[in-house]
Amino acid sequence: MDKEHPPVRDLSRDELRLSQMLKALGNPLRFRIMRYLAENQMCITGDIVEFSGLAQSTVSQHLKVLREAGLIEGEIEGPATCYCISSTGVRFLKAQIEGWLPSCCENE
Repeated sequence: MDKEHPPVRDLSRDELRLSQMLKALGNPLRFRIMRYLAENQMCITGDIVEFSGLAQSTVSQHLKVLREAGLIEGEIEGPATCYCISSTGVRFLKAQIEGWLPSCCENE
């Protein structure tokens, strides 16, 4: 192995989780949904459909990505699903971002 080019190591479990969260947030609509949920604390899928102006099936797919990334939680209430931000997931995201590049930008 060349000392100038160390081998690329595999991502840790936390790094994989972080990359999944960042990928989920990389979509502008999902980013807007997160902002909407942060401003409204909790809402049903229909509220998000109305806010986005998209079909329910499209919104449901985006909500699924956010849920699988651990950024939101959904609770079924009768025929509707109420969504809110996952405080555990967002705390994890914040902590990982804070420690992600520890030696970067220290002098700024």
